[in-house]
Amino acid sequence: MSAGPLVGYSSSGSEDEDEAEAEIEAATQGRTWPGAGGCRRGQSPDPSQRFPVPDSVLNMFPSTEERPEDDSAKHGGRVRTFPHERGNWATHVYLPYEAREEFLELLDLLLPHAQTYVPRLVRMEAFHLSLSQSVVLRHHWILPFVQALKDRMASFQRFFFTANRVKIYTNQEKTRTFVGLEVTSGHAECLDLVSEVDRVMEEFDLTTFYPDPSFHISLAWCVGDARPQLEGQCLQELQEFTRLLLFAMSSGSGISLNVTVLSRCWLKEILDEFEDSEMLLRVLTEQVRCKSGNKFFSMPLK
Repeated sequence: MSAGPLVGYSSSGSEDEDEAEAEIEAATQGRTWPGAGGCRRGQSPDPSQRFPVPDSVLNMFPSTEERPEDDSAKHGGRVRTFPHERGNWATHVYLPYEAREEFLELLDLLLPHAQTYVPRLVRMEAFHLSLSQSVVLRHHWILPFVQALKDRMASFQRFFFTANRVKIYTNQEKTRTFVGLEVTSGHAECLDLVSEVDRVMEEFDLTTFYPDPSFHISLAWCVGDARPQLEGQCLQELQEFTRLLLFAMSSGSGISLNVTVLSRCWLKEILDEFEDSEMLLRVLTEQVRCKSGNKFFSMPLK
């Protein structure tokens, strides 16, 4: 990812200082200064004429700049996809999802079953649908970036999407694995939003979104690539379990929710009789949100 434009501009204050220094240099060019050993202004004296700096003074100023400690153990074992640097802000554009009671009930029943395959799975603290990759912005570019997003989002209407198909995901580096609910309706509207977000990314020379995205809401995550354990039998059980749970919550039936004793033939008969359970995971999108560092910016849809 190229970050050229993000660091290629100076603030007006810096430009004023440069101009002032240039004017001083021009005004004093050719003059000598007392105590400079006949050296012109801006020239360094001969090294032999310099006094050595005492060790006690040198030790006061370490030669290497201390960087913030990046201890993955303090973040559940997560590893940064890019190094921390002062003035760089991790930035992400997404659709927020306020979890309803039915969603949390579904998660409380799904997660323990997934943990029988991968015990280290952890429930997500907040839920969203990503419209961008995580990118890096310099601090002074945050507000122009957000304003560009607002301009792009101003004409978009609110819309519904449904996320009800369990799917397993990893990040690009394969350092984290996610259990998510894939979007099954509203995909086209999400693509339209990503198209506009990508245009803003291109304006700031940042990485655009994946070419063929699978929009989803992540439910749980773990460190490492856990696809071999979660895909296959576990994924099939989670998908069937989700459909049964949605039916049970919709109909108010007293069905046992222990997936290990489910009869798949019986499950199919139930699902054939009730097709509206997906309405429980139908979401109204009312805003796009941008998170940059610890700052949040909302862009309401019409």
